Amino acid sequence: RETSRWASCPVQVELAAEINCSPRGGRNLLGFLPGPPRETSRIMENVRRHRRRPGRRAAAPVVLSAAPDSMRAAVTAVRGRRAPAAAILPATPAVRRTAVRRTAGWRAAAPAILLATAAAAACAPGALLPPPPTHRVAAPLPAAGQPQRTLPPIPSHLRPEERATVELFERTSPSVVYITTLAHRADWFGRPMGEVPQGTGTGFVWDDEGHVITNAHVIAVRGRSGIEVVTSDQSTYEAELVGGSASHDLAVLRIDAPPSALRPVAVADSDALRVGQSAYAIGNPFGLSATLTTGIVSALGRRIEGLDGTPIEDVIQTDAAINTGNSGGPLLDSAGRLIGVNTQIASPSGASAGVGFAVPSNTVRRVVPQIIETGEYVPPRLGIELDGRGYLSRFVLGRLRAAGVLVVGVAPGAGAEEAGLRGTEVSRDGRQVTQVGDVIQAIDGEPVTSQGELRAVLDRYRRGDEVTVTILRDGDTRDVVVPLS
Repeated sequence: RETSRWASCPVQVELAAEINCSPRGGRNLLGFLPGPPRETSRIMENVRRHRRRPGRRAAAPVVLSAAPDSMRAAVTAVRGRRAPAAAILPATPAVRRTAVRRTAGWRAAAPAILLATAAAAACAPGALLPPPPTHRVAAPLPAAGQPQRTLPPIPSHLRPEERATVELFERTSPSVVYITTLAHRADWFGRPMGEVPQGTGTGFVWDDEGHVITNAHVIAVRGRSGIEVVTSDQSTYEAELVGGSASHDLAVLRIDAPPSALRPVAVADSDALRVGQSAYAIGNPFGLSATLTTGIVSALGRRIEGLDGTPIEDVIQTDAAINTGNSGGPLLDSAGRLIGVNTQIASPSGASAGVGFAVPSNTVRRVVPQIIETGEYVPPRLGIELDGRGYLSRFVLGRLRAAGVLVVGVAPGAGAEEAGLRGTEVSRDGRQVTQVGDVIQAIDGEPVTSQGELRAVLDRYRRGDEVTVTILRDGDTRDVVVPLS
């Protein structure tokens, strides 16, 4: 009898698929597909706050849920705030009986259940609820903190290569985590509505102290208010940002998880890779957790740009499918060891086109320990000052008809001063160059033609190392040894 009073049913798919049908007569149907209990309670509180308007009685929310944890959270949220009788319409009769006992009983809940059924039929004729998009729905996951189901033995009829892939995934997937960035959101009137998911990505456990590695661009979300990490047993932790390096698109998080819940990934030597060997990517593309894609190492020694425009050297190219949500996930070899961190793709459409890039594991080995120790990554330096805008460099190099990096100044006490490098001097009015500084043309025999290339080459070394710098001075080429600081 209430069917004619229901209006259209707009659908918004986010972390939990929220179906909010607004009636003309003052009642509401609020349906939740399986989602985290915390998110269920948060959305119910936001809806209840929105309903509290002067001159209108509170509506009785009807919750549709197939997840027992979401059901319990919804009942607690409703009863804890003395809302009118709420009915819960779960997916199975057993859970339905439990839900009704937790509310006002069959007699009190029956009208609301009938109303929910009628409303759902009005929104999607022929079905209780309209099916959500297939790419958003995954198999139900175990409750938070509960161990995953025991896997059956690997079938004996699988080929050896299939068996190896299955064993690799089952052994390494517990090291992969799901990362969600949160941001505060307000309604049309500026009232806070709590934290909502802003972006997702992938990460992996680095050590047994709770450090998690991901891409810097995964957490570089405007207005970010928090970061959540979901481990393989579906436990959710609030993550602390330890630090990052935009030049390498790497970031380090830390979660307060027990050592028994942490499975650090093994790390391989990326310098030993060969084109053609197998590569495996595990991540959360489009929010679909624990997804495995396979391919090969397509090329080595590629160069891509970091978030600040600095070139990232020795990047691995792979044809293993990498899509939105895979960023920050591990690229593994056939032994299940980390060979790279998936970071970018080359695609005209934005989807995987078989050309993906990963930061090599040796770069991760060099950068991450310093971030964990100091909160940032400071690359080794020669101790020279460069021309930020490049105007002076272009003018001087153009007059010299030379290629390289112009030394504008030398930092006192740095390795460049000890080696005797010379800076550029300009007149007081800035119109005349009184002394042309040295032009760096190579580091340990490797040519450098720009400031970005110089930073990329120096990034391979550590502080305290000595490098042979080839410079051009007064028309002559000479080599000098410079200690890095």
